[in-house]
Amino acid sequence: MRKLTIISTLLAGSLAIAGCSGEPASDDPTAPAQAEPAFTDLTGDAAAGERAYGKCRACHLLEPGRNTIGPTLHGVVGRQAGAIAGFNYSDANASADLEWTPEALFDYLENPREFMPGNRMPFAGISDPQERADIIAFLETQGG
Repeated sequence: MRKLTIISTLLAGSLAIAGCSGEPASDDPTAPAQAEPAFTDLTGDAAAGERAYGKCRACHLLEPGRNTIGPTLHGVVGRQAGAIAGFNYSDANASADLEWTPEALFDYLENPREFMPGNRMPFAGISDPQERADIIAFLETQGG
């Protein structure tokens, strides 16, 4: 029994020392959140973005002039929000004084409803910043 107690004590001490790195434990709910990288800190991969675009494909086509549930994303990078004639945009999108720059798309894709309250896009967003950067890199290859 004494041998088991000594081993348990040594093991507990080793674990305590291993946790003293000065960095908060990743599973510690009181640890400060890691800052998300900014769009300018990332390099998008268009090939990975083409695969990730599958999340958008159900509502958005890439062909010019072909709108479905959502407007075409052909040439979206650099386009004004609400600018496709004949598409029935929400008031929020139609009246937004916004250019879809890569940075604006990066922020929008994280949480569309928070970025543009009142828009009708029923998409929760993409939390992974690299995936958002990849999708934008792909969209930049899709006309202008």
